[in-house]
Amino acid sequence: MASLRWYYHLCACISLMVGFELGLVNGQYYRQVGSKKLPYQTFTVDQSGHGNFSTVQSAINAVPSNNKYWICIRVKAGTYREKVMIPYDKQYIILKGEGKKKTWIEWDDHDNVAQSPTFASQADNFVAKSISFRNTYNNPINNNPRAPAVAAMISGDKSAFYRCGFYGLQDTLWDVQGRHYYNKCTMQGAIDFIFGAGQSIFENCSIAYFGKALEPGLLGYITAQGRVGPYDSNGFVFKGCTVHGSGSTYLGRPWRGYSRVIFYNSNFSHIVNPKGWDAWNFVGLEQQLTYAEDGCYGPGEEDASQRVGWSNKLSQADLNQFTSISYVDNEGWLNDRPF
Repeated sequence: MASLRWYYHLCACISLMVGFELGLVNGQYYRQVGSKKLPYQTFTVDQSGHGNFSTVQSAINAVPSNNKYWICIRVKAGTYREKVMIPYDKQYIILKGEGKKKTWIEWDDHDNVAQSPTFASQADNFVAKSISFRNTYNNPINNNPRAPAVAAMISGDKSAFYRCGFYGLQDTLWDVQGRHYYNKCTMQGAIDFIFGAGQSIFENCSIAYFGKALEPGLLGYITAQGRVGPYDSNGFVFKGCTVHGSGSTYLGRPWRGYSRVIFYNSNFSHIVNPKGWDAWNFVGLEQQLTYAEDGCYGPGEEDASQRVGWSNKLSQADLNQFTSISYVDNEGWLNDRPF
């Protein structure tokens, strides 16, 4: 940690000599080089020993507690067999791989959602790019009994993911709480594989239903959103996504009594069950749920007339509110990130 403080002071001195400036993003330091915003420091993780660290967790451990400087952790291509956790006091980390099919973080814990995540991010102001997280307990297909096995748990506010992958079977992505943005990501699973109470937009994402891994005749559930009360702001919005895979699945079921999920301008393959939604443990309370589709198309939308009668048709004003980027970012934090 002392070496990092020394590094920060050295960079401040060098900036005066070579002409780059230190700037602030929401109060956090980044480097301004011409028109570019760059992280204050970059670590490299390389299993071959040619980087600063050989494991992802050791690089995260090197970030000072209560960090306020954007730090990029570049992870070289490869499969990193480790559980990784970013604690709440290590903000402003950019985790950057070399491609979601090239850089993998994998582990195989299971049985309950709290202990099982391969990757967990508790910190606010987090960015991940071009990297995948997999819980290998049930993914790829194997002989293990099906169990909750989380690939990634995201509970920090103002977190963003670009071209990332999340691979599991049951409870793949635990979008716990906070405002999150996912762009061009892949989420794979079969049972409640995107769940939680995050306030999140999934834009241009691939929603890959892993139905061939389920027992014959069993239907899946893409979402299990956990909005608790009528005035809670959270919900899942899928915008311009593609829903595909094998087998048959519902779009979602409620984890909590005011669950909210919206699919907008998304392409549904044949896998979407004509009923669309399942009330699960909230039969008789369907009026509390907000489950809506608007502008969706594809084979899975051809039988939309058979959708459950309690699914919603949103007003244009409500639709604009939920599908606007301001639903997760009315402060401009998504554009105030150095890359």
